Amino acid sequence: MLTKIYTRFTALLLLCFITSVSWAQDAQVSGTVYDETGTPLPGATVLLKGTTTGATTDLDGQYSIAVPSGGVLVFSFIGYTPQEIEVGNQSKIDINLLPDLADLEEVVVVGYGTAKKSQLTGAISSVGSKEIAELPITDARQALQGRAAGVDVTQPGSKPGSAPQVRIRGRRSFNASNEPLYVVDGIPIVGGLNDINPQDITSMEVLKDASATAIYGSRGSNGVVLVTTKRGTKGKTTVSFDGYYGINKSLGRIDVFNGPEFAEYKRESRRTSGEYPAGPATPEADAALFEPVELESLELGRSTDYPSALTRNGAIQSYQVGVSGGSDKTTFFVSTNYFKDKGVIINQDYTRYTFRANIDHAINDKIKFGTSTLVSYSERNGENFNPMGGALAENPLGKPFDEEGNLIFLPTSDGLRTNPFAEIVPGAQEDLTKNYRIFNSIFASWEITKGLTYRVVFGPDFTISRNGRFTGSQTNARRGGDATGSIFEEFRFNYTLENILTYNKTFNEKHNLNLTALQSVQEDNLEQSSISVLGIPAESQLFHRLGDASQITGANTNLVQWSLMSFMGRLNYDFDGKYLFTATLRADGSSRFGENNRFAYFPSVALGWNIAKEDFLANSNSIDQLKLRVSYGSIGNQAINPYQTQALLGRTSYAYDNSPAFGYRPNTIGNPDLRWETSTTFNLGLDFAIWKSRVFGSLEYYITNTSDLLAPQPLPNSIGFGGYTTNIGETQNRGVELTLSTLNIEKGDFVWSTDFVFTKNTEEIIDLPNGDDISAGRFIGQPLTVFYDLKKIGIWQLDELDEATAYGSVPGEIKIEDLNQDGVINSEDRQFLGSAVPDFAMGITNRFNFKGFDLSFFLYGRFGYMIRSQFHTGNNSLAGRYNNLDINYWTPDNPTNDYPRPNVNQERAKYASSMEYFDGTFIKVRNINFGYNFTPEAAERIGMTGLRIYTSIQQPFIFANYRSEHKGIDPEVFLDGEQGVGAGAVNANVSPAITSFTFGINAKF
Repeated sequence: MLTKIYTRFTALLLLCFITSVSWAQDAQVSGTVYDETGTPLPGATVLLKGTTTGATTDLDGQYSIAVPSGGVLVFSFIGYTPQEIEVGNQSKIDINLLPDLADLEEVVVVGYGTAKKSQLTGAISSVGSKEIAELPITDARQALQGRAAGVDVTQPGSKPGSAPQVRIRGRRSFNASNEPLYVVDGIPIVGGLNDINPQDITSMEVLKDASATAIYGSRGSNGVVLVTTKRGTKGKTTVSFDGYYGINKSLGRIDVFNGPEFAEYKRESRRTSGEYPAGPATPEADAALFEPVELESLELGRSTDYPSALTRNGAIQSYQVGVSGGSDKTTFFVSTNYFKDKGVIINQDYTRYTFRANIDHAINDKIKFGTSTLVSYSERNGENFNPMGGALAENPLGKPFDEEGNLIFLPTSDGLRTNPFAEIVPGAQEDLTKNYRIFNSIFASWEITKGLTYRVVFGPDFTISRNGRFTGSQTNARRGGDATGSIFEEFRFNYTLENILTYNKTFNEKHNLNLTALQSVQEDNLEQSSISVLGIPAESQLFHRLGDASQITGANTNLVQWSLMSFMGRLNYDFDGKYLFTATLRADGSSRFGENNRFAYFPSVALGWNIAKEDFLANSNSIDQLKLRVSYGSIGNQAINPYQTQALLGRTSYAYDNSPAFGYRPNTIGNPDLRWETSTTFNLGLDFAIWKSRVFGSLEYYITNTSDLLAPQPLPNSIGFGGYTTNIGETQNRGVELTLSTLNIEKGDFVWSTDFVFTKNTEEIIDLPNGDDISAGRFIGQPLTVFYDLKKIGIWQLDELDEATAYGSVPGEIKIEDLNQDGVINSEDRQFLGSAVPDFAMGITNRFNFKGFDLSFFLYGRFGYMIRSQFHTGNNSLAGRYNNLDINYWTPDNPTNDYPRPNVNQERAKYASSMEYFDGTFIKVRNINFGYNFTPEAAERIGMTGLRIYTSIQQPFIFANYRSEHKGIDPEVFLDGEQGVGAGAVNANVSPAITSFTFGINAKF
């Protein structure tokens, strides 16, 4: 109440001052300024057009101003389109301002500072809190998918807590990391973003070209993602509550054979070998083929759908309370969040608790300090556990439970196939990862003199992680043997200390100069320990008393340390806002390299031309912005494991005086001449906005050459070493990016806008020291990883018996293309089938607003790439023993070219690897969101200042031939091998795709 009285008293004083200079005949006009959601806008400007007379809205968005008859009021706020309203006879004017999507004065976060969008010379994509809030996501990186041009984000499956893979403008390196650098509130981090609550993030900027990333030197070689979290603002304290709850359901069923289909499949596999008579099935032949439990199931019509029984309706939920506000001296933002993702696979879930405190304080006009503090704790179940693989292979004619409902450990007589339901018995399997993290960004700044500022930033980052694994006796892995357990622990302390000096000066009102100097040091200390045991006496102990086990099967500790020292200088200059120039030089020294090449230097230069500010376009009614950008520069990559330059020892065993003993031998060849990988990028960009910013965006063309690639070089085994790490080869990425936003309709209360993002990247190996390296799968002129194998062109048919026989095959087997036409199928017939690099990717978001209602939907697609389906490798053996995907296989009466004839005499079909490759093209409806914003009056009646309720559907549809025609799960794959999944591969045990239905609320008090 006191705050409200004070605010209104201040507004009254301002009003008295304004009216004191007004004409006596002025009329008083008052009202409220709202944003597009109906939330009051404090600090908005209300100006009498053609004068300096104006007012500012108070904390409730209210204003009052004296206006002469016939006057026109101009309403404006940073980031919103100004609106003019003729007063006439009105005494009360309320108005909703709409966001200026192409606001050229919008401040964008860049490395070690900020810049106006109109003054940028580098290639930068930005994703704001609005886009992040539209999706119920675990990891903020998921919000980049399809929203940032040039950024390829993939996340196969639905396993809770799994991290997405991000690649910016393709891959550059064979073995060094292709992961971008993540900078959170100014601090480069080593761990991922999993621990950071996405709802705390206000924006993510993606730096893509050399001009934008060179300031981060070696760490920016694969692009940089700048994450900025929310901070407090001056004004009254605001309390917000944001929560949602959703149901996760499997998107479709994994289609394997049911009981009768499996029986026919098993019969056909024996007809092929002559062990079952041709023609229709007979009771006599079945009695000789099937075991009693299978015959009983066929007679009773009993069929067990194991995959469906191991799935459930999952749930996703998030609840957050935030408090923000501040005074002239201190501002704050504090939040706490609870998040849980319960997977559709039993025993898979992820829970996270976060607390954030962002505080800024001004000691005086020149000295300020602040902190961004994150405390996070998470638990993840099932990271390394998935019972789905066993369920897919299990014979549906087995009997999983007896008449009393007790689990039967062996449903059939097949000793290698145990009951999948035994895997989810409480206590049978335990796979729990606990993670604790405290991350800080602490800064202090001092304005030494006008325009000259010194800033010091310290970022300590603590992470403690522990994975406990237990596998009981009655599981498929142990099959009645002793239970096993293990513990793996990590403790990581990483810190960054940066000293930054900036100087800003304007000369003659047209020459704008900005200088930045940086000295930085980052150190990382990682300690690891592990122990694994066999023979846990009481299975209820799980992994909590490993010392009681009968045998220690492994124990190890490890220490990994590295450091990086850096110096950077940057010059930004513009003349009258028209001509822009940026030059950067960074020097990095890394402990990962030997003394010969420890330091490297990375320069870049960029030019920009704001053509729209030239006289010949200054009065254009259609062109609001037209800016040409060009940049060229180099950045490095030091992301190899530490100690690669050193010759390391390995333990060996030998006989000493007829007794076993341990010793040490040379294990690796050191290479003190290892050099940094270097990526040199040329970027040409065009930013545009036309028709009063109803259409705006950017177009980019780039080409990046990466040389001195860090990779292992094979050596003859006869010398005692398999190889050593060295610098070899060169790669190239080139591509085109388009970001386009349109305001399609703005009529009355109805607004329709569209965001479109298009990315096309081509990666290519352009040089290898010894030409093509077939053993490593590297070929000049091809992407970094390709699928190089025999090509399936069909199935041999009955009328092709003679030709099939000449190739050593029979009708019903896979027909392979004889590439060299020599009449023999061998390794010489392998060819390039494709790669996991898409021809292009695109995302499109449509948003509709009508009064208080809003609707948005987001589509994302990747086109023209190939996947290797290990899911088919494991579940499409066609051997007649294990269950199989319900595919269309060949029989004499079904002469298909899809899949070969089942055959019990082979573990896998002849040339089976040729059946693993599929077109991965897909289109996904990622999100449909529908909400309603209550009017401020309605919200106020229930004690709130703002209220929005919404419902959304995530991934209701996946359009992909891999799913519809070939019984696959999800064609979205990693570009690089990561998290136990091969490059371009669909994991055999991938969790199924899901659809989520969520309901949420955003409330402010």
